[in-house]
Amino acid sequence: MTDKSAGSNVTGLRASKPCVMCEKPSVRAFHPFCSKHCADLDLGKWLNGSYAIPVVEEDGAQLADYDPDIDE
Repeated sequence: MTDKSAGSNVTGLRASKPCVMCEKPSVRAFHPFCSKHCADLDLGKWLNGSYAIPVVEEDGAQLADYDPDIDE
């Protein structure tokens, strides 16, 4: 028989950071969030496209001069 509470008193090496969604203290089980609710809110933002990496469009002049048949 194993004692499930034995690992509950283990202290992390790093200081706890606040939840990235609501700023409450984060919980190890849902790191870097404080709860499953905040983790699900973050996942929803990823899935609906709220988070995106900005892209810099190049101007068309450089692309107009491009010839794929010429090896540089």
